[in-house]
Amino acid sequence: MKQTLALVAAASAALVATAAEAKKAPPAPAVIERTGQPQGVISSTALLPPGSKILYISGTTPSPLDPAKPDEFGDTATQTQSILSKMKTQLEGMGWSMGDIVKMNVFLVAALPGGRMDSAGMNTVFKTYFGTPEQPNKPTRSTVQVAALGRPTMLVEIEAIAAKAP
Repeated sequence: MKQTLALVAAASAALVATAAEAKKAPPAPAVIERTGQPQGVISSTALLPPGSKILYISGTTPSPLDPAKPDEFGDTATQTQSILSKMKTQLEGMGWSMGDIVKMNVFLVAALPGGRMDSAGMNTVFKTYFGTPEQPNKPTRSTVQVAALGRPTMLVEIEAIAAKAP
């Protein structure tokens, strides 16, 4: 009898433990956490969960406006559009998206010697790819003015890091 009561007690305890486990909510999916001002152009931070896949995108430069004129790239906004369009195509071809970008480094050259970089022209285009209703994610970003890039009329180069949570 004592043995039977012990078995019943053990079985009851196992059922209670199993029921408690079943009531636990499933773990939340891992996500990339981004912080920053809602009206800001970029995120202040991006925290990747353990096990995230990370993709590095090498410095990307604009395509010429006309293949017959290989040194004509347009202004800063036009060059930014060319680069971000190329990145979008590259990412989508790999099953990724612009929303997966967590970090960008933007290198700008002033259009006029001794002048200032056109960050406003770059940001005008940047805002069409990030922080939109269709694509709300914004990467962290550094933007710096450099003396020159690979070609004399090239004003923009962008490199990026993208990540996918497990």
